[in-house]
Amino acid sequence: MALSPKLEFRQTQSLVMTPQLQQAIKLLQLTNLELAEFVAQELERNPLLEREEAEPAGEDESRTADTEGDAGDAAEAEGAPGPGEEGDASDGAGLADDPAPDPDATPFDADYDNDYTNDSGADDAAPTPPEPFSVESFAGTGGRGATDFSDPDLNLENTLGARPTLRDHLLEQLQLDIAEPGDRLIGQYLVDSIDEAGYLTAEPEAVARLFGCERARVEAVLARLQRFDPPGIFARSLAECLALQLKERNRLDPAMQALLDNLPLVARRDVAALTRLCAVDAADVLDMIAEIRSLDPKPAHGFEGPLAAPVIPDVLMRAQPDGSWLIELNPETLPRVLVNTRYYAQISKRVRSKGDKQYLTEQFHSANWLVKALHQRATTILKVAGEIVRQQDAFFGKGVSHLKPLVLRDIAGVIEMHESTVSRVTSNKYIATPRGIFELKYFFTTAIGSSDGGTAHSAEAVRHRIKALTEAESADGVLSDDRIVEILRAEGIDIARRTVAKYRESLRIPSSVQRRREKGLKP
Repeated sequence: MALSPKLEFRQTQSLVMTPQLQQAIKLLQLTNLELAEFVAQELERNPLLEREEAEPAGEDESRTADTEGDAGDAAEAEGAPGPGEEGDASDGAGLADDPAPDPDATPFDADYDNDYTNDSGADDAAPTPPEPFSVESFAGTGGRGATDFSDPDLNLENTLGARPTLRDHLLEQLQLDIAEPGDRLIGQYLVDSIDEAGYLTAEPEAVARLFGCERARVEAVLARLQRFDPPGIFARSLAECLALQLKERNRLDPAMQALLDNLPLVARRDVAALTRLCAVDAADVLDMIAEIRSLDPKPAHGFEGPLAAPVIPDVLMRAQPDGSWLIELNPETLPRVLVNTRYYAQISKRVRSKGDKQYLTEQFHSANWLVKALHQRATTILKVAGEIVRQQDAFFGKGVSHLKPLVLRDIAGVIEMHESTVSRVTSNKYIATPRGIFELKYFFTTAIGSSDGGTAHSAEAVRHRIKALTEAESADGVLSDDRIVEILRAEGIDIARRTVAKYRESLRIPSSVQRRREKGLKP
């Protein structure tokens, strides 16, 4: 068979994702904080975008009138007929050298309220002369040297200082306790090497190599640091942390040290083995365990740590008088931006170079696309959340035991969207309900079959039932995994013993042996 070059035509179908479609998908899976940051970057980059501000109630009519005028200016700049005019295909109005619009760009949607009105007056208006200086006006503006006591934010609560950090607390003690410069430098490095719980993360051997000194010197500095407040700081393990606190109380005797050396037995509540290892009776072992429980395993807990970002719900939900649910988007998480069409119309009349006109057109299309993409994102989130609430209505009315098994396919089929779209919408999106704030992913759980052939049960509801059973058991009636399986099957839940064990471990519920020992230790 001879090989020779040739030309041939093939017609194929393929899905091509335009850059705008890729960006829209990215916007859909962003959290509200990430979306706010993205919109802030677009507002800084695009001169035709403006953030929508709250308007006084009496400006609606003037805004509507100005919107018609701005639309006419923008239409004139684009070569399109304004309001009240008839378009003509042969009309040559507009920019003479304006490049052809991008066919992939999203056209401006007139249904969206993205017209910007600037009521500040004409550009050539004379500036307003400043008002004469007066003590009253200066004090009223809160200028330097004056205080406006009518400010509602000026109160005692807003003047409270922050709690001291653990690092500042330790460095202050370091300056007072260690005077030698070399030891102080080692101590400062060790202060910077503790984690949020107060444990030391650096190895003394590595610190000694770093500073070019003996390990004994690092150990000596560490021993002095371990006497700092709070007790237990700079420990390298839980046993050492508890030992430092007991030493501070003068309670670290050989029996207590033996107990600390066998903390796994303490966790398993094996009193018999601890009695033999500590060479004391069972009553003393119970007293020592109670004393250990009074210690703080995280000595840095009382100091200010990194601030945790609060969860801001994307969707709000509340009950209606007729028993239905009202679903709405949280306005605080919706960045509202507008297209400044008046500014675009004014600039379009003045630009002359082809590059400037092309840049202006691209920014105008980009601004319109962003407004439409934000609207589409909000609509999709509301649609998905509404369908989740509809299908999980029993959960909101009766509790977690009535949570239905749900998968992405169930929601996607009803709202006629792809499963990947539903997955992006429900990732890191939260809904505020009368039962608390939940991530939308929480309502998607696997199904567990029914033993009597009825409706399947949600895995989350089964976990809740297992937790309720273990919390209600007495010291004489601790339930084994097999017994829990029998109870659940009697209630119509077909579940295996290994599944019960897996759910129990995910809930951090000890085994029946450990629970029996723990309940036996309680008075």
